[in-house]
This record gives sequence, C-alpha cells and structure tokens, in this order.
Amino acid sequence: MLSLDSGILFRVPALLIAITVHEYAHGQVSYSLGDPTPKLEGRLTMNPLAHLDILGAIMLVLVGFGWAKPVGVNPSYYKNYKQDIMKVAFAGPGANLLLCFLATFLILFLGKLGFLSQGVYQFLRWLQLYNVWFAFFNLIPIPPLDGSKILMALLPSQRAYAYEQTIAPYSMYILIAICFTGIVSTIITPFVTLYMGLVNLVLGVLF
Repeated sequence: MLSLDSGILFRVPALLIAITVHEYAHGQVSYSLGDPTPKLEGRLTMNPLAHLDILGAIMLVLVGFGWAKPVGVNPSYYKNYKQDIMKVAFAGPGANLLLCFLATFLILFLGKLGFLSQGVYQFLRWLQLYNVWFAFFNLIPIPPLDGSKILMALLPSQRAYAYEQTIAPYSMYILIAICFTGIVSTIITPFVTLYMGLVNLVLGVLF
C-alpha cells in the first residue's frame, strides 16, 4: 500500500501524470497500429481531464489502487490481432514503469547535484510510487485491467472467452474487495520490490 506521508499538493499532480501517461500510451500504440479510434475520441492528448475516471482516482488516493477512464480501441484494425492486443495492453503499464524509472533517476541525479529540495523530492517520490503501483495493479488479470487482456490474448480463443464470461460480471466487486481488504497489496508487493530492486541496481552503477 502507498503510505508515504505528504500533502495533497504533491500527490494530485503525481497521480494525474501517472493516469495520463498510462492512457495516452494505450491510445498512441493502438493508433500506431492503424486504429484511429483513440484520436477520434480525443484521447491522444496529455490533458488529464480526458483520461480521468473520478471513482478510480478516489480509489487510488484512498487505498493506493485505482484506474483511469479506459481508452477506446478497435482491434479490427490490427494486422496481428493477439500480438497487437498485447502491445496495446502492456503499453500503459510499460509507460508507468518507465516513468517510475525516470522519477528514481531524477531523485538520485538531483540529490547528487545538491538540487533536490524537500518539495521536489516529495513530488518525485509520489510520482515514483504511483507509477510503479499503478503499473502492477493494472497487470492483474481481472477485467477490465490490462492484465486480463494480456492473459486472454495468450489463451486459446475458447478458454479466453470462458474466462471473460466467468470473471467479467463480478470483476468490479472483486477489485473493490481485494483493494479494501489489502489482498491486492500482498499480490503486488513482491513485483514492486523486484522491479525497484532492479531499478536501484541499474542506477546504482551510475550513482
């Protein structure tokens, strides 16, 4: 769970950036694969208001996990259906992991130069945390999260259909339950720890 104690002044911008980058990445990759839908729906923008889901943002602030308004895509434009579905689905979490890496780099780099003020540190720390947790939360294979799209693309068509039909009607209840009970933290923490360990290992070579 996110537990860093700091003011909303630092949390809100970091949250909006994480959400915006995540959804923009989905839209941009789908658009690059020939799908005009994200552009037609006005989602190829870095304006946070275009991507904000109020309930998802509240959940993210309150319990550390949440979601944005999904970007509309049309897979019928894709040349390699399953491969392209996975590319689009992973684009959001991948962008968040990259942004987490960048935030960690800036913390170490600015700290090394002596330019890391308390306010800048708080913002970058929240940017780091929101992005890494948002990435791995969205990789959970429960619809409509990105992980479910990746899983269904990997499964044979009949099994993918059966999985979606079984889980999808209850997915929102499942997500709310695992968030408020803290189960999701138990699931995600090992992945967050592993990723941050790798990031610190790589950046440790530089700093």
